[in-house]
Amino acid sequence: MFIVNSYPLAIIFCVITMLCWGSWGNTQKLAGKTWRYELFYWDYVIGVLLLAIIFAFTLGSMGGNGRGFIADLGQADMKNIGSAFLGGIIFNAANILLSTAIAIAGMSVAFPVGIGLALVLGVIINYLGSQKGDPVFLFLGVALITVAIILNAVAYKKASGGSQKVSSKGILVSILAGVLMSFFYRFIAASMDLDNFMSPAAGKMTPYTAVVIFSLGILVSNFVFNTILMKKPISGEPTNYKAYFWGNFKIHLVGILGGIIWGIGNSLNLIAAGKAGAAISYGLGQGATLVAALWGVFIWKEFKGSSKKTNTMLAVMFILFVVGILSIIYAGQ
Repeated sequence: MFIVNSYPLAIIFCVITMLCWGSWGNTQKLAGKTWRYELFYWDYVIGVLLLAIIFAFTLGSMGGNGRGFIADLGQADMKNIGSAFLGGIIFNAANILLSTAIAIAGMSVAFPVGIGLALVLGVIINYLGSQKGDPVFLFLGVALITVAIILNAVAYKKASGGSQKVSSKGILVSILAGVLMSFFYRFIAASMDLDNFMSPAAGKMTPYTAVVIFSLGILVSNFVFNTILMKKPISGEPTNYKAYFWGNFKIHLVGILGGIIWGIGNSLNLIAAGKAGAAISYGLGQGATLVAALWGVFIWKEFKGSSKKTNTMLAVMFILFVVGILSIIYAGQ
């Protein structure tokens, strides 16, 4: 299987994760013009699982390094399989809430508040689980990103004085999504041998196998979580499975593409975690907040018509994000 053996390559993978995790929401925005987000989310989940399986039988099975996917799955013990599966359930609950927040409050709020909070709590949780990297620079980076998140919230509040309307429900859902999101990664990481992907400990899984189990956890739990939301949505009118199957092929492809984009980022991030460490890998990946905010500001014009003061605050937010991300990268040197 393919293994990352250098820190610079691990960082490149984490940056790709950042781009993927910060960009998949655009597919929801595109589909949302004519398609309920609960229906979109089914295609998204299918895309995540599809990508995980493709990676498992390609990068996870080719070459002479480590165990191939089938052999690795066969030796995995139920404790580790259960851990990765539970990670999928927790992620799914968080991500459905995040999708709801995007629909209610927009990408410029849902991502910085939800994913920003997940970054702060997640880095702490993952560092306690696997203490790899300089804690001073790691948490300095987290602190700078926290300030950036606060600036984003203030900027959006000021923008609401014009054409924007701040949804307290959207902010509350974003916070709940962020708290849940901070826990999922630790459960996947615990199912793998982060210190040795070449010859993982017996019962532990490689990242490729862990991602497949994790994705199955998302799919299975979706029959519960998303079915409930379809009948009793947080926002909008109820929908049903009949509406999903009536959707045209192109609209389904948009959702599947969104899942594949997120799945690429997730797989590369876990592959990089063996070299960079879980806290650094997770922290950099969740820098997706910056990417999503850029999409929201410059492409979707969610701050259109804002004052000069608001735009200045946004500029400072982006600078703090970049410096914070660079600090996290340096922490792993």
